Amino acid sequence: MSDITVYIVDDSAVVRKYLTEMLERGGITVLGAAADPLLAWPRMEKSWPNVIVLDVEMPHMDGISFLRKIMKERPTPVVMCSALTQAGCTITSQAMEAGAIAVITKPRLGLKQFLEDDANGLVPSVIAAANANIGVLKNRMQPPIAPQTVAAHRQTPAFADTTDRVIAIGLSTGGVQSIETVLQALPRDLPGIVIVQHMPEFFTASFAQRLNSICDIEVLEARNGDRVLAGRALVAPGGKHMRLKRSATHYVVEVVDGPLVNHHRPSVDVLFGTVASCAGCNAIGVIMTGMGDDGARGMREMHDAGAYTAAQDEASCVVFGMPMEAIKLGGVDDVLPLESVADWLKMMATRRPRILSA
Repeated sequence: MSDITVYIVDDSAVVRKYLTEMLERGGITVLGAAADPLLAWPRMEKSWPNVIVLDVEMPHMDGISFLRKIMKERPTPVVMCSALTQAGCTITSQAMEAGAIAVITKPRLGLKQFLEDDANGLVPSVIAAANANIGVLKNRMQPPIAPQTVAAHRQTPAFADTTDRVIAIGLSTGGVQSIETVLQALPRDLPGIVIVQHMPEFFTASFAQRLNSICDIEVLEARNGDRVLAGRALVAPGGKHMRLKRSATHYVVEVVDGPLVNHHRPSVDVLFGTVASCAGCNAIGVIMTGMGDDGARGMREMHDAGAYTAAQDEASCVVFGMPMEAIKLGGVDDVLPLESVADWLKMMATRRPRILSA
């Protein structure tokens, strides 16, 4: 970790101090810190960092505008810091869409204790950012997409009450742009989808709302008891686990509290494990870009239960950790570039479930 260098841009001197101390304790070199982007840019040009830790709300230039400048002129992994407020959630969701690798939410009170809590993930997020495939992220950056009136024109599929098949997707770092690419290419007659995207509490609501506005399928932040229906994708809420449950002739999701699993809540392993037990060979699973190994064991369980499974390939991942670990465990049938995931899902949805040998 000693070769990772960071520059901090935050208008709070207290935050700059705490972030510097925390990163240096983690073996990361902090090249400097500035109160606003206009001061930071010329200083960074003298010794450009591997990662930039960037606040959202700052004087002279806001963090979103500065992030877009970075991604356009000198693409660099960025970890965003945002106040844990409803407005902060909306703004920081925009930051992730603009190319931020990760988001750390900071409270108004108890800041020092929060930043010193290893569970809040600043050091792991910076390490993941330093190892991100920034070229993939840069090529995927697009101008913001204005909300459309897709929902008004949606037609409910004739077999919306038939939920024998279910699609489960797990992803983390770099996943905001990746899942958007996949969901926008999916038709309304596809089986119901359940998704775990590692994301802080309160952020998944605006994330799902934006996806719902630009996709043909319906995208919702999951609530306990929601049905899994054709043409609908349910996103696990940040800070909660999501499990699949069979209820008579259909599937529903359970949204529950619980301890962190693989350092995450929601956890991909929690979702995939219940998909394996409830849906078995009627399931289709994809694991995509992300740091760590969450989802690898659950995908192996799905595969062993007869599900068709795939992993995003290294070349198209921002971070290849989660797909790589799933492949290592032998739970993956196919390895796919991002651009092929949607077509693969459509093909698997029409294929007969495979029958496992005794």
